Amino acid sequence: MPGRRYVIVGGGMAAAASIEGIFDADRSAHVTLVCEETHRPYDRPPLSKSLWRGAALESIYRKIPRSGVSLRLGTRAVAIDRVRKTMTDSAGTEHPYYKLLLAPGGAPRRLPTHDRRVIYLRTIDDYTRLDALSRSRAHFVVTGGGFIGQEIAAALASRGRKVTVVLAEKSLGARSFPETLGIFLNAYYRDRGVNLLCGTTLSALDASDGCVRVRTSSGNDIVADAVIAGIGIEPRVKLAREAGLRIGNGIVVDEFLRTSDTDIYAAGDVANFHCAALGMRMRVEHEDNANVMGRTAGWNMAGGSIPYRRVPFFYSDLFDLGYEAVGVLDARLDIVEDWKQQFRKGVVYYLKDDRVRGVLLWNTWGQVESARRLIESGEKVLPSALAGRISD
Repeated sequence: MPGRRYVIVGGGMAAAASIEGIFDADRSAHVTLVCEETHRPYDRPPLSKSLWRGAALESIYRKIPRSGVSLRLGTRAVAIDRVRKTMTDSAGTEHPYYKLLLAPGGAPRRLPTHDRRVIYLRTIDDYTRLDALSRSRAHFVVTGGGFIGQEIAAALASRGRKVTVVLAEKSLGARSFPETLGIFLNAYYRDRGVNLLCGTTLSALDASDGCVRVRTSSGNDIVADAVIAGIGIEPRVKLAREAGLRIGNGIVVDEFLRTSDTDIYAAGDVANFHCAALGMRMRVEHEDNANVMGRTAGWNMAGGSIPYRRVPFFYSDLFDLGYEAVGVLDARLDIVEDWKQQFRKGVVYYLKDDRVRGVLLWNTWGQVESARRLIESGEKVLPSALAGRISD
């Protein structure tokens, strides 16, 4: 008797993890994965992390079962028929499904040019192009001082390249870090040769004569070999919207990761879920969420009933500094800093209504679960009580 048919739209980490969840619960499943990329699923964080430190490209690919899985690479999902329970791809093939998972990720916000010297670092192909350029070219402009901007600026500077970062805020990580830590990071990056242009944006970009000429809103003119755009993504919701699913900063899901159609699930960057511990709906664009949410969605698609209640977590490495972050890191919240060594080792707490909503573990390791438990407890705390609350 043939197994149930599951269809997955997307080829990222959430999609790969969902396959594991499906087969954990349904050994006879048949899974079809439809993905626009021509590469089989792979981990995304190494594109701005370990690959720049010498990891082999092959090491980032996910292990996909040889039996029971059909990969339709280089193919787009173009339509869902919820009545007939089919998904049609760009080749005109209809894929019937028992359950369907939408995990298409996000599309990068784009600068007003299609030149190949503007790189968004979302795919392996983006990485290999930037890697090749960085071995032969000297100067790179990075737009944005957030998560990706910080990492790729550090990676390129560590390779001895000239790097200019253009950021609208007055410091790196200004939306996430306390102001004092952001000011420290600015000096830390400058000490390593990174040129920071703060409080400005790109106002013009010309890539017509073998280089990229950039002008900023504050009047700076820069000639570079490439521009890396780290200005965020937009969740890919077109397919879901056209299918009549509920949309709101992504695809809205319930606690079991079902969309407004109970036979269709969503996971990863595109899924808008309710985080019970934080008491809010959110959409998370990080590795841990993709992996855990994807696996949970797969399990639930195959008959499970595990609610998704994960408190968000992510991590980063910046030259010889590193951190892990749990919950919501929003510089607009009340912030309590507990440094063992100023800006080198410590814990930063983010509070709302006297409750911890986020924890930044700055060069403080092995304490993610402690931070998660503190957030989940919902206890009211005095700032003075947080001194030494979490440490390694």
